Amino acid sequence: MLQHTLLIIFRNFKRFKSTFLINLIGLSSGLACTLVVYLWVNDELLVDKFHVHDDRLYKMIEFQKNSESNIRVTESTPGLLSDALMSEIPEVESAVTVTPCYWFNTFSLSVGEKLVDSRGIYAGREFFKMFSYELLQGKPAKVLADKNSIAISESTAEALFGTTENLLGKAIEFQNDRQLFISGVFKNVSSRSSEQFDFVLSFELLKDATPGVARWENSGPMTFALLKENADAELFNKKISGLISKHVTERHRSLFARKYSDVYLRGDYNAQGVQAGGRIVYVIMFSLIAGFILVIACINFMNLSTAKAMRRSKEVGIRKTIGASRSILIFQYMGESMVMAFASLVLAILLVDLFLPQFNGITGKQLSLYPESRLIVAFLSITIITGLMAGSYPAIYISRFSPAKVLMGRFDGSTGELWARKGLVVFQFTISVIFIVSVLVVYRQIQFLRTKHLGYDRENIIHFPIEGKLISSREAFLSGLRALPGVKYASSISQSMVGGGNTTSIEWEGKDPGDNTPFAIRLINYDVIEMLNMEIVEGRSFRRENQDSMAIIFNETAIKTMGLKDPVGKTVSLDQIKLTIVGVVNDFHYESLRSGVQPMFFLFAPQYTEKIIVKLSAGDETESVDRIAAYFRQFNPGFTFDFRFMDQDYQEQYYAEQRVSELSRYFAGMAILISCLGLFGLAAFTAQRRIKEIGIRKVLGSSELGIVHLLSIDFTEIVFVSIIIALPISYFILHQWLENFAYKIPLAWWYFLGSGMIALCIAWLTVAAQAFRASRVNPVECLKNE
Repeated sequence: MLQHTLLIIFRNFKRFKSTFLINLIGLSSGLACTLVVYLWVNDELLVDKFHVHDDRLYKMIEFQKNSESNIRVTESTPGLLSDALMSEIPEVESAVTVTPCYWFNTFSLSVGEKLVDSRGIYAGREFFKMFSYELLQGKPAKVLADKNSIAISESTAEALFGTTENLLGKAIEFQNDRQLFISGVFKNVSSRSSEQFDFVLSFELLKDATPGVARWENSGPMTFALLKENADAELFNKKISGLISKHVTERHRSLFARKYSDVYLRGDYNAQGVQAGGRIVYVIMFSLIAGFILVIACINFMNLSTAKAMRRSKEVGIRKTIGASRSILIFQYMGESMVMAFASLVLAILLVDLFLPQFNGITGKQLSLYPESRLIVAFLSITIITGLMAGSYPAIYISRFSPAKVLMGRFDGSTGELWARKGLVVFQFTISVIFIVSVLVVYRQIQFLRTKHLGYDRENIIHFPIEGKLISSREAFLSGLRALPGVKYASSISQSMVGGGNTTSIEWEGKDPGDNTPFAIRLINYDVIEMLNMEIVEGRSFRRENQDSMAIIFNETAIKTMGLKDPVGKTVSLDQIKLTIVGVVNDFHYESLRSGVQPMFFLFAPQYTEKIIVKLSAGDETESVDRIAAYFRQFNPGFTFDFRFMDQDYQEQYYAEQRVSELSRYFAGMAILISCLGLFGLAAFTAQRRIKEIGIRKVLGSSELGIVHLLSIDFTEIVFVSIIIALPISYFILHQWLENFAYKIPLAWWYFLGSGMIALCIAWLTVAAQAFRASRVNPVECLKNE
């Protein structure tokens, strides 16, 4: 019986070649999109889940309540917090302090003549006991026990020693000024880890170099806690809430803990301190997009199967007459759908394998089609669901034909069936129009973000870390830089202009005791404000002829926050040090445009700056960078010239949005392609069904243009209805998405009207191809059998 059914299925595929090809292309495209998105979503959901103690591993989050309506949520915590958790909270089995991987660009590691630049972190001694970074050499409890120890990755070991074996105790030169000894070698960090690093140093070493990280008043490192078995997480959160205020008189700061593996996907908070979104939004969004594309492909199968039902009605009538039950017919047509689905799966896997490298390039992932059991089960499940979804309606619809009617040639499609088919096409094009509008608006918003003037000039500016000899001789180095051709300005700054960075509190006359507003801070040298081409609204910039060691410059928002009138010349206090306001600069965006401008100040403190910042002449950037690199290597031997453009820092803030924009274009194109395939097939069947009508109309004098209009009008109405439904839905979706940005484009009417016209033109072109072909038919050929 199964063999007979498969034979019939094969004959039908062969008989209706065009339908078979349209369905195969449509279903395989839909499946390919779904499989690629599944690979991406699965990878996102597994980030940080590989740790053995995942269910007990928590990350400390700090609340900074600046006002009732402004609560800052940060992963930065006091460097002493882990010790306090261990000694004061009985639910804690162990705790560790870790510096974020984004704190530092790269460090120099060398052994003899071999030198590598690697990304590193500082961590407490419990690090390898709590986290499942597999050690190839060394014991978890001892790896970071000594201040001068270092644990390196296998790739770093290979680069420095050519092996990963017998390395314990061997010396590595760190930043060319300190000797460290290998206490462990670990496997390269998994791509499914949110923290990526090449080596780990003892946090005690950082405390020696930067004593400020060991003060309760300061926040900076991350803190993690491993709770004991069966510990109550809610009770733990209640106990740690006031832990900071117990050690320092800052009542506006409190703590709470979140499961570490949840932070990656759900790490965004609103101004009220409530968790709101994160990467999970994009996981859900792309899952829905893939689902909709697959549904569109299934709708094509349903529509084309029911459209050709009249051509298969006699087959159904004969089979029913000779005893075939309805269940047998449903089994046959469902079998036909399942065979089509699995054939599409084979083609989809080939497409995924072909385009996965490009997809990885867009998403920054390392996805592969490695045949693991979870992946195989997922692919088979998706395919079976697709086959059932695509074949259920056609199987039920075709199997209920009356044999008496169809054998007498009295088959008439019901009005309900016609409306159902039209409804499915409306759904297809509604989704397609939403995709088109979304692609257009997301693209325009990204362009707006990339081109908006930030209040300062970020073009042709590079920065690189102050390290090695530069630490003690930065002014001599800067003097040499300024003399190089192509260098317009050279100065130094504590950190990049992009990102909030460190914050602190300021005291001023008349300050409300309950005001805890944080002020972002940049420590700078001379010429930074001039280099960035900032506007001095009041007062002046830092000048060499003035004694500016006790001077401070605020942005406009900071002055408004403090409520100061005529601020120049007034004094404020920072850590009980009196500072004089010498100037006010225009507001500028140092954080993402998702948030508004926040209070900020510049402090003249060149001795504490950590980055060299250089403005290059336009048109000569490559040669200028080469000259700077040569001068750097000559002045600071043993260190590599690791620079970044400031504009690059800014663009990376919107990396997720740029990925969404690019992926949306591909998905929208796929949805439109699949929808048009279905429309093309339906137009062909409609033309075939009305072939005699077309012949008669041509005999009676209808023109080819009139025939094209006749065949196109029904589909135009369907697409027009889709546009009417899609536009308000797309407006709501995009309005919600744009609410994530403090600065955004307006939702102009032409985005929606233009997208609707694009969809309509695509539909016209698709239908017109079949309509024009039908309009040129010879009436004699149509009517010769009548």
